[in-house]
Amino acid sequence: QVQLAESGGGLVQAGGSLRLSCAASGIVFRFSTMGWYRQAPGKQRELVASITSVGSTNYADSVKGRFAISRDNAKNTVYLQMDSLEPEDTAVYYCNVVRAPQAYWGQGTQVTVSS
Repeated sequence: QVQLAESGGGLVQAGGSLRLSCAASGIVFRFSTMGWYRQAPGKQRELVASITSVGSTNYADSVKGRFAISRDNAKNTVYLQMDSLEPEDTAVYYCNVVRAPQAYWGQGTQVTVSS
């Protein structure tokens, strides 16, 4: 079965950095588009960044220039490097993959940015 395991969240001060990791299993990772989403309290889940099998990336406007998504196909892992963090980035971050017709999610990792 498909499993996504996020790690790397934590508490950081504004301006700091964190690197999230998502280890995937049960999919042909190198052919999969991977995504990072986040959900803040009282808000809808939103796309943060995605990366295709050939390395094309897409970012939410709010994180452009501060976050970078990357992948290591040898390790079946996708990363989210988050720099210049802001209190507004506080949320639970989820890893996502779609294996049609179903979308799969990890358990999420909490990121808290203090001002």
